Amino acid sequence: MSNLADSLELSPVVSHLHPEGSFDLADHPVPTGLEEVWRFTPLKRLRGLHEDTPLDGDGLKIEADVAAGVTAVSVPVGDSARGLSGYVPVDRVSARAWDASRSVFEVTIPRDTIVDEPTTIRLHGTGLDHAAAGHLLVRAGQFSKAVVVVDYEGSATWAENIEIVLEDGAQLTFVTVQDWNDDSVHVVHQHARVGRDAELLHVAVSLGGDVVRASTGADYRGTGGSVELLGVYFADEGQHIEHRLFVDHTAPRTKSNVEYKGALQGQGAHTVWIGNVLIRKEAEGILTYESNDNLVLTDGAKADSVPNLEIETGEIEGAGHASTTGRFDDEHLFYLQSRGIAEEEARRLVVHGFFNDIIRRIGVPALQERLVASIEEELAAHVGRIQ
Repeated sequence: MSNLADSLELSPVVSHLHPEGSFDLADHPVPTGLEEVWRFTPLKRLRGLHEDTPLDGDGLKIEADVAAGVTAVSVPVGDSARGLSGYVPVDRVSARAWDASRSVFEVTIPRDTIVDEPTTIRLHGTGLDHAAAGHLLVRAGQFSKAVVVVDYEGSATWAENIEIVLEDGAQLTFVTVQDWNDDSVHVVHQHARVGRDAELLHVAVSLGGDVVRASTGADYRGTGGSVELLGVYFADEGQHIEHRLFVDHTAPRTKSNVEYKGALQGQGAHTVWIGNVLIRKEAEGILTYESNDNLVLTDGAKADSVPNLEIETGEIEGAGHASTTGRFDDEHLFYLQSRGIAEEEARRLVVHGFFNDIIRRIGVPALQERLVASIEEELAAHVGRIQ
Protein backbone atom coordinates (compact mmCIF):
# COMPACT_ATOMS: atom_id res chain seq x y z
CA MET A 1 0.00 0.00 0.00
CA SER A 2 1.08 3.64 -0.27
CA ASN A 3 3.40 5.40 2.13
CA LEU A 4 0.49 7.66 3.04
CA ALA A 5 -1.25 4.63 4.56
CA ASP A 6 1.60 4.13 7.00
CA SER A 7 1.47 7.71 8.24
CA LEU A 8 -2.28 8.25 8.14
CA GLU A 9 -3.70 8.87 11.60
CA LEU A 10 -7.44 9.37 11.56
CA SER A 11 -9.79 10.23 14.36
CA PRO A 12 -12.64 7.77 15.03
CA VAL A 13 -15.66 8.11 12.77
CA VAL A 14 -18.18 10.47 14.32
CA SER A 15 -21.43 9.80 12.49
CA HIS A 16 -24.94 8.98 13.69
CA LEU A 17 -25.26 6.70 10.66
CA HIS A 18 -22.02 4.80 11.24
CA PRO A 19 -21.50 3.59 14.82
CA GLU A 20 -17.98 3.08 16.15
CA GLY A 21 -16.81 -0.45 15.43
CA SER A 22 -15.80 -3.13 17.93
CA PHE A 23 -14.85 -6.83 17.82
CA ASP A 24 -16.36 -7.31 21.29
CA LEU A 25 -19.90 -8.63 20.97
CA ALA A 26 -20.75 -7.04 24.33
CA ASP A 27 -20.33 -3.64 22.67
CA HIS A 28 -23.19 -4.47 20.29
CA PRO A 29 -26.44 -4.88 22.24
CA VAL A 30 -29.42 -6.57 20.62
CA PRO A 31 -31.12 -3.87 18.53
CA THR A 32 -34.69 -2.90 19.37
CA GLY A 33 -35.58 -1.13 16.14
CA LEU A 34 -35.51 2.28 17.79
CA GLU A 35 -31.88 2.86 16.81
CA GLU A 36 -31.28 5.10 13.80
CA VAL A 37 -29.38 2.38 11.93
CA TRP A 38 -32.09 -0.24 12.53
CA ARG A 39 -35.35 1.71 12.35
CA PHE A 40 -36.19 0.60 8.80
CA THR A 41 -35.26 -3.07 9.19
CA PRO A 42 -37.98 -5.66 10.03
CA LEU A 43 -36.09 -7.28 12.92
CA LYS A 44 -38.70 -9.98 13.51
CA ARG A 45 -38.00 -11.34 10.04
CA LEU A 46 -34.23 -11.74 10.56
CA ARG A 47 -34.67 -15.19 12.16
CA GLY A 48 -32.54 -14.18 15.13
CA LEU A 49 -29.42 -13.13 13.22
CA HIS A 50 -29.42 -9.94 15.31
CA GLU A 51 -29.99 -11.85 18.56
CA ASP A 52 -28.40 -15.15 19.53
CA THR A 53 -29.49 -17.79 17.05
CA PRO A 54 -26.54 -20.15 16.44
CA LEU A 55 -24.57 -19.46 13.25
CA ASP A 56 -23.30 -23.01 12.91
CA GLY A 57 -25.21 -24.16 9.84
CA ASP A 58 -23.48 -25.68 6.81
CA GLY A 59 -26.30 -25.34 4.29
CA LEU A 60 -24.37 -23.27 1.76
CA LYS A 61 -22.37 -24.72 -1.10
CA ILE A 62 -19.58 -22.62 -2.58
CA GLU A 63 -18.33 -23.04 -6.14
CA ALA A 64 -15.82 -20.87 -7.96
CA ASP A 65 -15.04 -20.35 -11.63
CA VAL A 66 -11.58 -18.85 -11.32
CA ALA A 67 -10.01 -16.86 -14.13
CA ALA A 68 -6.44 -17.64 -15.17
CA GLY A 69 -3.91 -15.92 -12.94
CA VAL A 70 -6.34 -15.56 -10.02
CA THR A 71 -6.33 -17.73 -6.90
CA ALA A 72 -9.42 -18.59 -4.84
CA VAL A 73 -9.08 -20.76 -1.76
CA SER A 74 -10.72 -21.31 1.63
CA VAL A 75 -8.27 -20.64 4.47
CA PRO A 76 -8.71 -21.31 8.21
CA VAL A 77 -9.25 -18.05 10.08
CA GLY A 78 -5.96 -18.38 11.93
CA ASP A 79 -4.00 -18.62 8.68
CA SER A 80 -5.94 -15.98 6.78
CA ALA A 81 -5.39 -12.29 6.07
CA ARG A 82 -8.74 -11.41 7.64
CA GLY A 83 -8.81 -7.77 8.77
CA LEU A 84 -6.56 -6.57 5.96
CA SER A 85 -9.13 -3.94 4.94
CA GLY A 86 -9.14 -2.43 8.41
CA TYR A 87 -12.80 -3.28 8.85
CA VAL A 88 -14.16 -3.52 12.39
CA PRO A 89 -17.74 -4.78 12.94
CA VAL A 90 -20.18 -1.91 13.38
CA ASP A 91 -23.23 -3.86 14.57
CA ARG A 92 -24.23 -7.07 16.29
CA VAL A 93 -24.87 -9.15 13.16
CA SER A 94 -21.47 -8.30 11.73
CA ALA A 95 -19.70 -9.00 15.04
CA ARG A 96 -21.50 -12.34 15.41
CA ALA A 97 -20.57 -13.34 11.86
CA TRP A 98 -16.95 -12.40 12.56
CA ASP A 99 -16.90 -14.61 15.67
CA ALA A 100 -18.71 -17.51 14.02
CA SER A 101 -16.66 -17.75 10.82
CA ARG A 102 -14.17 -20.59 10.93
CA SER A 103 -12.61 -19.94 7.54
CA VAL A 104 -12.08 -17.13 5.06
CA PHE A 105 -12.61 -17.52 1.33
CA GLU A 106 -9.72 -15.56 -0.18
CA VAL A 107 -9.60 -14.35 -3.76
CA THR A 108 -6.26 -12.87 -4.82
CA ILE A 109 -5.31 -11.06 -8.01
CA PRO A 110 -1.50 -10.89 -8.03
CA ARG A 111 0.45 -7.72 -8.73
CA ASP A 112 0.55 -6.61 -12.40
CA THR A 113 -2.01 -9.26 -13.41
CA ILE A 114 -4.53 -8.20 -16.05
CA VAL A 115 -7.51 -10.57 -16.24
CA ASP A 116 -10.09 -10.36 -19.03
CA GLU A 117 -12.52 -13.05 -17.84
CA PRO A 118 -14.48 -12.60 -14.60
CA THR A 119 -13.92 -14.79 -11.55
CA THR A 120 -17.33 -15.96 -10.33
CA ILE A 121 -18.09 -17.25 -6.85
CA ARG A 122 -21.46 -18.99 -6.46
CA LEU A 123 -23.08 -19.48 -3.07
CA HIS A 124 -26.04 -21.83 -3.18
CA GLY A 125 -28.25 -22.09 -0.11
CA THR A 126 -29.77 -25.51 0.57
CA GLY A 127 -31.92 -24.77 3.61
CA LEU A 128 -33.29 -22.23 6.09
CA ASP A 129 -33.34 -24.15 9.36
CA HIS A 130 -29.76 -23.53 10.46
CA ALA A 131 -28.32 -20.04 10.10
CA ALA A 132 -24.73 -19.75 8.94
CA ALA A 133 -21.94 -17.18 8.69
CA GLY A 134 -19.16 -16.55 6.21
CA HIS A 135 -16.24 -14.29 5.38
CA LEU A 136 -14.88 -13.30 1.97
CA LEU A 137 -11.65 -11.41 1.29
CA VAL A 138 -10.83 -10.08 -2.18
CA ARG A 139 -7.38 -8.60 -2.68
CA ALA A 140 -6.28 -6.83 -5.86
CA GLY A 141 -2.51 -6.44 -6.04
CA GLN A 142 -0.70 -3.36 -7.28
CA PHE A 143 -1.50 -2.38 -10.87
CA SER A 144 -3.76 -5.41 -11.37
CA LYS A 145 -7.07 -5.36 -13.22
CA ALA A 146 -9.87 -7.90 -12.74
CA VAL A 147 -13.59 -8.60 -12.32
CA VAL A 148 -15.00 -10.62 -9.40
CA VAL A 149 -18.69 -11.64 -9.27
CA VAL A 150 -20.40 -13.11 -6.21
CA ASP A 151 -23.67 -14.84 -7.09
CA TYR A 152 -26.19 -15.82 -4.38
CA GLU A 153 -29.00 -18.29 -5.02
CA GLY A 154 -31.15 -20.88 -3.29
CA SER A 155 -32.52 -20.67 0.26
CA ALA A 156 -30.45 -19.63 3.27
CA THR A 157 -30.26 -17.65 6.49
CA TRP A 158 -26.86 -16.05 6.02
CA ALA A 159 -24.75 -13.49 7.91
CA GLU A 160 -21.60 -12.38 6.14
CA ASN A 161 -18.63 -10.02 6.13
CA ILE A 162 -16.81 -9.11 2.92
CA GLU A 163 -13.48 -7.30 2.71
CA ILE A 164 -12.16 -5.76 -0.50
CA VAL A 165 -8.60 -4.45 -0.69
CA LEU A 166 -7.19 -2.55 -3.65
CA GLU A 167 -3.47 -1.90 -3.52
CA ASP A 168 -1.95 1.10 -5.29
CA GLY A 169 -2.94 1.44 -8.94
CA ALA A 170 -5.29 -1.57 -8.91
CA GLN A 171 -8.54 -1.63 -10.91
CA LEU A 172 -11.27 -3.92 -9.65
CA THR A 173 -14.88 -4.46 -10.64
CA PHE A 174 -16.71 -6.25 -7.82
CA VAL A 175 -20.29 -7.39 -8.38
CA THR A 176 -22.79 -9.03 -6.03
CA VAL A 177 -25.99 -10.58 -7.40
CA GLN A 178 -28.70 -11.29 -4.82
CA ASP A 179 -30.82 -13.82 -6.69
CA TRP A 180 -31.98 -15.78 -3.64
CA ASN A 181 -35.24 -17.68 -3.42
CA ASP A 182 -38.00 -15.58 -1.89
CA ASP A 183 -37.62 -17.22 1.54
CA SER A 184 -33.97 -16.27 2.18
CA VAL A 185 -32.58 -13.81 4.74
CA HIS A 186 -29.18 -12.25 4.08
CA VAL A 187 -27.38 -9.61 6.16
CA VAL A 188 -24.01 -8.64 4.70
CA HIS A 189 -21.40 -6.02 5.57
CA GLN A 190 -18.87 -5.08 2.90
CA HIS A 191 -15.86 -2.83 3.36
CA ALA A 192 -13.40 -1.69 0.71
CA ARG A 193 -10.00 -0.10 1.28
CA VAL A 194 -8.70 1.76 -1.78
CA GLY A 195 -5.02 2.54 -2.32
CA ARG A 196 -3.31 5.40 -4.14
CA ASP A 197 -4.69 5.91 -7.67
CA ALA A 198 -6.71 2.68 -7.37
CA GLU A 199 -10.18 2.39 -8.95
CA LEU A 200 -13.07 0.36 -7.54
CA LEU A 201 -16.32 -0.21 -9.41
CA HIS A 202 -18.72 -1.90 -6.98
CA VAL A 203 -22.06 -3.11 -8.36
CA ALA A 204 -24.92 -4.44 -6.21
CA VAL A 205 -27.79 -6.27 -7.92
CA SER A 206 -30.64 -7.22 -5.55
CA LEU A 207 -33.59 -9.17 -6.90
CA GLY A 208 -34.41 -12.09 -4.58
CA GLY A 209 -34.77 -12.87 -0.90
CA ASP A 210 -37.36 -12.25 1.78
CA VAL A 211 -35.11 -9.79 3.65
CA VAL A 212 -31.81 -8.52 2.27
CA ARG A 213 -29.84 -5.91 4.19
CA ALA A 214 -26.54 -4.97 2.53
CA SER A 215 -24.20 -2.43 4.10
CA THR A 216 -21.31 -1.26 1.91
CA GLY A 217 -18.51 1.06 2.98
CA ALA A 218 -15.26 2.33 1.52
CA ASP A 219 -12.27 4.37 2.62
CA TYR A 220 -9.00 5.48 1.05
CA ARG A 221 -5.34 4.87 1.80
CA GLY A 222 -3.84 7.16 -0.81
CA THR A 223 -4.48 10.20 -2.96
CA GLY A 224 -6.15 9.76 -6.33
CA GLY A 225 -8.30 6.80 -5.32
CA SER A 226 -11.71 6.44 -6.97
CA VAL A 227 -14.83 4.57 -5.83
CA GLU A 228 -17.99 4.10 -7.88
CA LEU A 229 -20.89 2.33 -6.14
CA LEU A 230 -23.71 1.34 -8.49
CA GLY A 231 -26.87 -0.53 -7.56
CA VAL A 232 -29.95 -2.01 -9.20
CA TYR A 233 -32.79 -3.53 -7.18
CA PHE A 234 -36.33 -4.78 -7.84
CA ALA A 235 -38.66 -5.61 -4.93
CA ASP A 236 -41.80 -7.68 -5.28
CA GLU A 237 -44.73 -8.30 -2.95
CA GLY A 238 -43.59 -8.67 0.66
CA GLN A 239 -39.88 -8.29 -0.06
CA HIS A 240 -37.65 -6.03 2.05
CA ILE A 241 -34.47 -4.89 0.29
CA GLU A 242 -32.22 -2.48 2.17
CA HIS A 243 -28.97 -0.90 1.04
CA ARG A 244 -26.80 1.22 3.34
CA LEU A 245 -23.84 3.02 1.78
CA PHE A 246 -20.98 4.80 3.55
CA VAL A 247 -18.04 6.45 1.79
CA ASP A 248 -15.37 7.75 4.16
CA HIS A 249 -13.09 10.21 2.36
CA THR A 250 -9.95 9.69 4.41
CA ALA A 251 -7.42 11.04 1.91
CA PRO A 252 -7.13 14.18 -0.25
CA ARG A 253 -7.92 14.34 -3.97
CA THR A 254 -10.10 11.22 -3.96
CA LYS A 255 -13.38 10.65 -5.80
CA SER A 256 -16.63 8.82 -5.16
CA ASN A 257 -19.87 8.38 -7.04
CA VAL A 258 -22.85 6.51 -5.61
CA GLU A 259 -25.82 5.77 -7.88
CA TYR A 260 -28.61 3.30 -7.06
CA LYS A 261 -31.88 2.73 -8.89
CA GLY A 262 -34.77 0.56 -7.75
CA ALA A 263 -38.27 -0.47 -8.76
CA LEU A 264 -41.06 -1.79 -6.52
CA GLN A 265 -44.32 -3.61 -7.16
CA GLY A 266 -46.82 -5.51 -5.07
CA GLN A 267 -48.38 -5.18 -1.63
CA GLY A 268 -45.78 -4.78 1.11
CA ALA A 269 -42.79 -4.41 -1.19
CA HIS A 270 -40.35 -2.20 0.72
CA THR A 271 -36.97 -0.82 -0.26
CA VAL A 272 -34.61 1.26 1.86
CA TRP A 273 -31.62 3.23 0.64
CA ILE A 274 -29.42 5.10 3.10
CA GLY A 275 -26.48 6.94 1.59
CA ASN A 276 -23.81 8.74 3.59
CA VAL A 277 -20.56 10.43 2.58
CA LEU A 278 -18.14 11.67 5.23
CA ILE A 279 -15.57 14.22 4.06
CA ARG A 280 -12.90 14.46 6.72
CA LYS A 281 -10.81 17.56 7.34
CA GLU A 282 -7.84 15.72 5.80
CA ALA A 283 -9.74 15.12 2.55
CA GLU A 284 -9.12 18.36 0.70
CA GLY A 285 -9.78 18.51 -3.03
CA ILE A 286 -12.21 15.56 -3.12
CA LEU A 287 -15.15 15.16 -5.48
CA THR A 288 -18.27 13.22 -4.52
CA TYR A 289 -21.89 12.74 -5.54
CA GLU A 290 -24.60 10.30 -4.45
CA SER A 291 -28.06 9.68 -5.87
CA ASN A 292 -30.96 7.28 -5.49
CA ASP A 293 -33.99 6.95 -7.77
CA ASN A 294 -37.04 4.78 -7.09
CA LEU A 295 -39.86 3.82 -9.43
CA VAL A 296 -43.06 2.71 -7.66
CA LEU A 297 -45.06 0.53 -10.03
CA THR A 298 -48.13 -0.40 -7.95
CA ASP A 299 -50.08 0.63 -4.90
CA GLY A 300 -48.97 -0.92 -1.62
CA ALA A 301 -45.24 -0.56 -2.29
CA LYS A 302 -43.02 1.79 -0.29
CA ALA A 303 -39.54 3.23 -0.86
CA ASP A 304 -37.52 5.02 1.82
CA SER A 305 -34.54 7.03 0.60
CA VAL A 306 -32.22 9.13 2.79
CA PRO A 307 -29.08 10.73 1.29
CA ASN A 308 -26.60 12.37 3.67
CA LEU A 309 -23.41 14.43 3.49
CA GLU A 310 -21.12 15.12 6.45
CA ILE A 311 -18.46 17.70 5.60
CA GLU A 312 -15.55 18.64 7.84
CA THR A 313 -13.66 20.81 5.33
CA GLY A 314 -14.73 23.40 2.78
CA GLU A 315 -11.64 22.85 0.63
CA ILE A 316 -13.27 20.43 -1.78
CA GLU A 317 -13.84 20.25 -5.52
CA GLY A 318 -17.51 19.35 -5.19
CA ALA A 319 -20.12 17.43 -3.22
CA GLY A 320 -23.81 16.79 -3.75
CA HIS A 321 -26.68 14.36 -3.39
CA ALA A 322 -30.14 13.71 -4.81
CA SER A 323 -33.08 11.38 -4.26
CA THR A 324 -36.32 10.79 -6.17
CA THR A 325 -39.30 8.50 -5.66
CA GLY A 326 -42.25 8.48 -8.03
CA ARG A 327 -44.51 6.68 -10.44
CA PHE A 328 -44.37 6.54 -14.23
CA ASP A 329 -43.72 9.72 -16.12
CA ASP A 330 -47.00 10.27 -17.97
CA GLU A 331 -45.21 12.30 -20.66
CA HIS A 332 -42.95 9.35 -21.47
CA LEU A 333 -45.94 7.02 -21.75
CA PHE A 334 -47.85 9.50 -23.91
CA TYR A 335 -44.84 9.93 -26.22
CA LEU A 336 -44.51 6.18 -26.75
CA GLN A 337 -48.25 5.56 -27.15
CA SER A 338 -48.56 8.41 -29.63
CA ARG A 339 -46.19 6.45 -31.85
CA GLY A 340 -48.36 3.38 -31.87
CA ILE A 341 -46.81 1.47 -28.96
CA ALA A 342 -49.35 -0.34 -26.78
CA GLU A 343 -49.66 0.88 -23.19
CA GLU A 344 -48.35 -2.34 -21.61
CA GLU A 345 -45.29 -2.39 -23.87
CA ALA A 346 -44.75 1.33 -23.28
CA ARG A 347 -44.64 0.77 -19.53
CA ARG A 348 -42.09 -2.01 -19.95
CA LEU A 349 -39.92 0.21 -22.11
CA VAL A 350 -40.01 2.96 -19.49
CA VAL A 351 -38.86 0.53 -16.78
CA HIS A 352 -36.03 -0.81 -18.92
CA GLY A 353 -35.01 2.73 -19.80
CA PHE A 354 -35.01 3.64 -16.12
CA PHE A 355 -32.42 0.94 -15.35
CA ASN A 356 -30.46 1.05 -18.59
CA ASP A 357 -28.00 3.80 -17.64
CA ILE A 358 -26.62 1.74 -14.75
CA ILE A 359 -26.83 -1.65 -16.45
CA ARG A 360 -24.70 -0.56 -19.39
CA ARG A 361 -21.96 0.65 -17.02
CA ILE A 362 -21.52 -2.74 -15.32
CA GLY A 363 -19.07 -3.78 -18.00
CA VAL A 364 -19.78 -7.53 -17.82
CA PRO A 365 -21.82 -8.40 -20.96
CA ALA A 366 -23.17 -11.74 -19.71
CA LEU A 367 -24.31 -10.15 -16.45
CA GLN A 368 -25.89 -7.21 -18.26
CA GLU A 369 -27.90 -9.58 -20.46
CA ARG A 370 -28.94 -11.60 -17.42
CA LEU A 371 -30.09 -8.50 -15.57
CA VAL A 372 -32.19 -7.28 -18.50
CA ALA A 373 -33.83 -10.71 -18.69
CA SER A 374 -34.45 -10.75 -14.92
CA ILE A 375 -36.18 -7.38 -15.04
CA GLU A 376 -38.35 -8.64 -17.88
CA GLU A 377 -39.31 -11.67 -15.77
CA GLU A 378 -40.23 -9.42 -12.85
CA LEU A 379 -42.45 -7.31 -15.08
CA ALA A 380 -44.06 -10.31 -16.79
CA ALA A 381 -45.08 -11.70 -13.39
CA HIS A 382 -47.20 -8.61 -12.74
CA VAL A 383 -48.76 -7.92 -16.14
CA GLY A 384 -51.79 -5.68 -15.78
CA ARG A 385 -50.95 -4.52 -12.25
CA ILE A 386 -48.45 -1.80 -13.11
CA GLN A 387 -50.07 1.61 -12.79
